[in-house]
Amino acid sequence: MSATTSRAGRTTAGIDYSKLIQPDRVHGSLYTDPAIFAEELERIWYQGWVYVGHTSEVPEPGDYVRKSIGPQDLVMTRDKDGQVHLLLNRCAHRGNLVCEDARGNSNSFRCPYHGWTYRNNGQLLGYPYNQGYGGKGKLDLAMGSVPRVESYRGFVFGSFAHDGPSLAEHLGPAAGEIDRLAALSPEGEIELNAGWLKHRTRANWKLLAENETDGYHPQFVHGSIFSVTGSPIGALYSDKSTAVTRNLGHGHSENDLRPEFRNFAEPMRWFGTTESRVPEYVAAMRAAYGDDAERILIEGAPHVMIFPNLFIAEIQVFVIQPIAVNECIQHATAVQLRGAPELNKRMVSQSIGSVGPAGMLLADDTEMYERNQHGVEQLRPEWLDLSRGMKRERVDERGLTIGTATDETGMRGFWSNYKQLMEEGR
Repeated sequence: MSATTSRAGRTTAGIDYSKLIQPDRVHGSLYTDPAIFAEELERIWYQGWVYVGHTSEVPEPGDYVRKSIGPQDLVMTRDKDGQVHLLLNRCAHRGNLVCEDARGNSNSFRCPYHGWTYRNNGQLLGYPYNQGYGGKGKLDLAMGSVPRVESYRGFVFGSFAHDGPSLAEHLGPAAGEIDRLAALSPEGEIELNAGWLKHRTRANWKLLAENETDGYHPQFVHGSIFSVTGSPIGALYSDKSTAVTRNLGHGHSENDLRPEFRNFAEPMRWFGTTESRVPEYVAAMRAAYGDDAERILIEGAPHVMIFPNLFIAEIQVFVIQPIAVNECIQHATAVQLRGAPELNKRMVSQSIGSVGPAGMLLADDTEMYERNQHGVEQLRPEWLDLSRGMKRERVDERGLTIGTATDETGMRGFWSNYKQLMEEGR
């Protein structure tokens, strides 16, 4: 008997993603079906590389910070040898949470339930009344850990899969965008130590990931903040813009605004200021990079979405954490550039104004996410269109697909990668 297909693309043999994801459209059930969300956790969040944290958040031995991979509660630690670990926040005895604080410094963790104690690399140190287990050192138990941990320019990624593509293979051309961000520091390093804001959103995580490099919405959704601040950024997302949307492969995408900034050739325009207002920073960059400094100061920071959860938005970093099929948390912080205190103060101030509790930018987007979620839960129409710019896409000098500033090239790249991952091993 052949498999039958329902409205949501589910057959008697399982979910048929080829029915739900087509080149120019995706089915609404992808954002609303709990069974699909459960499969995403297993195939994307628990098999692939997921961004977790930054090494600057645990700069010293003994430092730790609570993090996550999807709904999995992790503790990112740095041991006495300087190695970074990703531990699952669970006692190996009865499953109690081992770490309650958001961050701190400790060489060990003690479970409050029965007093089991662990080193900050997850190894079991001891357990009370050990004769009940035959004495000391009789148990070969430890905290769970993420088996593969790699970092790139301080960005720490984890994978629950014991083998698979390397982080370098996963990042591909997207690694170059992280390089661009680091190059904005006179010392070539960034830090994420300004503190994190958490925004809970009643929406599916994929709506956020799609939006991050959607150049079609800024003029409409963010028109108020552009008009109030006099920002020139809105004009970069229009039919007249020379900026491009680029599919970087493996689900990554970017809004490349460099063509526009090169046209103006004004250092620091990307930051909405002039070099005369940040003279110490500009001088430090020119001293550090010589002739290359001018290009870096003109082109500015990247606007890149790294699949599935890391979004670098010029001066801010966002991390998407799925909680349920219709709920996620977006973590946000200001980028800090080592050796650039003058610019760092401005970055924090601008981030508070855009993504803080009373900020306008993320509030606009969050309203759209939740309206989208409510909309896709309606029965008709069943499909969401992804066709904008399909007929005018082209290939750049690196062989990567690009569209205009307002095209849905990035979304199509996201869904192509998503479909491949969800179908693997079936």
